[in-house]
Amino acid sequence: MAKFFGNLNLVVIVGVVVALAIMLGLDAESFGGTTACIKMTFVWLHVFFGVMWIGLLYYLNFVQVPTMPKIPAEQKGAITGHIAPNVLWYFRYGALMTVITGLIVAWNGGFLVRALLFQDGGKVRLIGIGMWFALVMAFNVWFIIWPAQQKILGLVEASADQKAAAAPRALIASRLNVLLSIGMLYAMSASNALVA
Repeated sequence: MAKFFGNLNLVVIVGVVVALAIMLGLDAESFGGTTACIKMTFVWLHVFFGVMWIGLLYYLNFVQVPTMPKIPAEQKGAITGHIAPNVLWYFRYGALMTVITGLIVAWNGGFLVRALLFQDGGKVRLIGIGMWFALVMAFNVWFIIWPAQQKILGLVEASADQKAAAAPRALIASRLNVLLSIGMLYAMSASNALVA
């Protein structure tokens, strides 16, 4: 048992197999054919990547960043050299895949353009608000937070002044993402509670 749970890749593969078994077996009557199954698969992937992205956003803002000043200097290298680059890889690609799968879900649902343009009230408008917040957040991840973190962590060549300037930029963008995530999560969850 310890060997199985010690292998994250194997655990994820078995988790996917269990989800597919539920989708194709126990919940098969929920799907009206292949098209509906594909649509639901993208919804599932959207939620999966969204949980990864926002979970790491909250880990970084509620745990790692506030804890770093309390860590002795000789121990910070473990975080900055090993943990943070790995976290930021999953963080970036979780954001990217959340946006891609979300756009596919909206396209498959026939409301992508209407949501982005706030053309309908209720559910579609809420989804549109959530989509725009997520797009701003993903932009922050890829074009503000990640470039700044590359300097801060020494992954790219940067002077001490450049590193010092990058830290507040990364923090502001990351905290803006926390702020937006709260409304985004409300918009997305509330839209699912409304009748289409």
